[in-house]
Amino acid sequence: MTDQSRPGRKRSEQSRLAILAATLELVAESGYGALTIEGIAARSGVGKQTIYRWWPSKADVLLDALATKADLQIPIPDQGSFRADLARFLDSTFELGGKSPVADTLRALMAQAQIDPEFGHRFRADFLLRRRDALGTLVDRAGERGELPAGVPPGTVLDVVFGTLWYRLLATREPVDRGLAGELVTLLADHGASTAEIR
Repeated sequence: MTDQSRPGRKRSEQSRLAILAATLELVAESGYGALTIEGIAARSGVGKQTIYRWWPSKADVLLDALATKADLQIPIPDQGSFRADLARFLDSTFELGGKSPVADTLRALMAQAQIDPEFGHRFRADFLLRRRDALGTLVDRAGERGELPAGVPPGTVLDVVFGTLWYRLLATREPVDRGLAGELVTLLADHGASTAEIR
């Protein structure tokens, strides 16, 4: 996450984690619309001015919280094959992204990114590209091993995965779950094996 703090002011990691945890709790309880810096400060036990010193808005606090959660809960595996790596990555991604509070948070942040260009830049850099780079590590490795679908550029593989995720989150509201993860693995990495064989 881009450090929004002022020069010379170092963040306490303990306080930062308390703020991020409080932010996720409050969003889960009441939604993004009810989230306030005052509420985050009260729940975390950290002063309001401290939060404003480290982040420019409530959206940025939530962005940091969600990006940190994704980094902690979604692995970048190396199990010897693209099918196995992709299955694990997508299972973890969709398990997290399919949970109601997280899905609602993703929608809220994407909406904020459309109306606030400066936040939109941070959202793309600190979350969208960060998650794309994580999957890109697996895709690049698969490309070196000749495991990608013939004639499909690595960037298109990434577009298919994240395009499908965001289309379901924002447009159709269809499930984002392990079933979808398995379908994408079959589409992108299954060269004759069943999805059951890669789990």
